[in-house]
Amino acid sequence: MKELKEIRFNETDIQLQDNLVRGSILPEKIAELNRNIIFKGNNVVEGPVYAHRLEIQQGDLEIQGAVFAQNELYVNSEAKGSISFKKSVGCASSVVSRASNCKLIFYSDINAKSVTLYNAFVAGSIYADEVVLQNCVVIGGVFATQEIDMTDSVVGTFNTPSIRVAGIIHLLLPSAFSIEKMIVAAGTKMYNLSLADLGSLYKGLPQSENSGKIEMDIETDEVTSKLVGDDMQKTLRSYTVVGKVLAADLLDTDKFQNHFLLTAASLGSQLLKTYDLGVDKDGKTASLTVENIRNFFFDILAGKIEIQEMDGKFDLSQITREG
Repeated sequence: MKELKEIRFNETDIQLQDNLVRGSILPEKIAELNRNIIFKGNNVVEGPVYAHRLEIQQGDLEIQGAVFAQNELYVNSEAKGSISFKKSVGCASSVVSRASNCKLIFYSDINAKSVTLYNAFVAGSIYADEVVLQNCVVIGGVFATQEIDMTDSVVGTFNTPSIRVAGIIHLLLPSAFSIEKMIVAAGTKMYNLSLADLGSLYKGLPQSENSGKIEMDIETDEVTSKLVGDDMQKTLRSYTVVGKVLAADLLDTDKFQNHFLLTAASLGSQLLKTYDLGVDKDGKTASLTVENIRNFFFDILAGKIEIQEMDGKFDLSQITREG
């Protein structure tokens, strides 16, 4: 890998391959605002990056500072290797990656007009007008001002006017929201993992008896609310298992360690030390690194880790006795 200690780029496009950039790639004059950056493989940038269009043709790539692209941030569909953004990513237009053979990790939030991601891990949240996710994990929320199209993904929650779901969808938080009725493809299943024993699963240990995923019925688990203002009225639909979660709160769910695991993922590189969940099934320390958490959730998506099902129905008196 070549180390570029002092960078003197001109106003034309920048192409980097086998480079370590000790610093930022930022424009210093107006003409450089239209400069495109192309990463061709095996690059590390230790500072922030600005580009008119940022293209990643090949991994490995690690950008340790914040990233902003004026026109587009694009990951080539044939890209391989590891691609990671350690800070927040923004774009005035679109963030697009349909690559199926690379390990794409966003350690923080994504903010763009449109976001299309396949096989990506986002430790933060996504904010956009339109979002398309396929085989993705988003620890935070997916917040769209227009619509979300989601297939075979794990997300913390979502809030959008319109949403279409397909495949198997997992929610990490008790509730998610839309304005229009959710469009559900045939054969779609939605599960809520609020009461799943993620801590034990992460360590490869047996799951707690009173834990598991709750299969959500889009019809019965939908709650419609009317929001009325001075000059407007809006309908908000929530898809929630919050009643079941509140009832189960009488149990000792702290031992699930879900909150600690998800917080460690969302804070990512901001943590000054690596935390752990104790000892795993092999007697080794179950370290909470972003990459380990990413692998854990993708194993859930792939069915390599099976979460036991929990009956969504509950008897309050029975739960009280167990508590």
